[in-house]
Amino acid sequence: MIDLSSEVINIATKDVQTLPQTATIMSAMKFMLSKNFRRFPITDAGTKRLRGIITATDFVNFFGGGGKYGIVRNRYEGNLSAAVNAEVKEIMERNVISIEKDASIDDLVELMFKKRIGGCPVVDDDKTVVGIVTERDLLKFLAKNKKIDGVASEFMTKTVVTIGANDTIETAMKKMIEKRFRRLPVIENGILLGMITSREILAYFGKGEAFKMLESGDVKEAINKPVSTILGNSEINMHREILMFPKDVLVSQIVTLMLERGYGVALIVEGGRLEGIITERDLVKFLYESS
Repeated sequence: MIDLSSEVINIATKDVQTLPQTATIMSAMKFMLSKNFRRFPITDAGTKRLRGIITATDFVNFFGGGGKYGIVRNRYEGNLSAAVNAEVKEIMERNVISIEKDASIDDLVELMFKKRIGGCPVVDDDKTVVGIVTERDLLKFLAKNKKIDGVASEFMTKTVVTIGANDTIETAMKKMIEKRFRRLPVIENGILLGMITSREILAYFGKGEAFKMLESGDVKEAINKPVSTILGNSEINMHREILMFPKDVLVSQIVTLMLERGYGVALIVEGGRLEGIITERDLVKFLYESS
C-alpha cells in the first residue's frame, strides 16, 4: 500500500519562482517561456504571499480564446500590443486553489480531481508560497511506490477532441478554453499529423509570427493562420516527437517514457489513426484508485 498520509511538501518543488502582480503580461509570458513552466504563482514582491496564479491557458484565453480577451477589446480597443503591457494581475486567477504544506498527499489528489487542476501552490499558515506541486509530482510519487499493471486500452480516453490542420489558430484557442483542454491532436483525413498545446500557442505569441505582429497592434492575421503554421515551425513546436503507443502497450511503459521525457500526454495510435489519449491526470487517477 502507498502511504498517502505523507505531507504534500515532501513531494513539492520547493524552489518556487514567482512574479509580482505588477509584472507586465508580456514579461510574464516571456518568463513562462524561458523557464518552460506551465504555471507559476503571482505573489507580493516582498513577502511572497500568494495573490494569484497564471497558467499557459490564461494566456490562450487572453489572446483570443475566451472571456479574458474582453480586456483587449474593451479596455484597449482591440490593441493587443498595448494590452500586453498591462499588469499581469489583470488576467491572473485570483481565486487560487492552494494547499497547506502539512496537508496529506491523499488530500492533494482529492483536491486536484475535484477542482480539475493540474497543479497548485503549497502555502504555510500565512499564505506564503513555500512550494508548488503538479500532476507530474504525483505521478512520480505514485509510480515509484506502486507496482504498475494494466494496458492502455483499459483506461485511455477514447473520445478525443481534435483540431484540423487547416483550422485557424483562433479556432484552436477557443476550443481549448471551451473544452478546458490544454492540448489538441491535429488530424487531417483521419490521420494524425501532430499535436498543439497551450504552450505552443504561448510560444507562437511569445516568439512566433504573432509576436512580430504585436508591434503593429493587429494580430488578427496571425491568429487566422492555420494550425499547420505552428506544426511546421520547429522553434515553437514543442511536440514534434509525440509519444505514441499501440492499444495493448503496458501502462508501466507509458509512465516510464512520460516521466523520462517530461511529457504530459501520450497518444494511442493504430495504423496511423488516433484511437485514444492518455494524460498525466489519467495515470494519476489510475494509480491512485488502484492503490
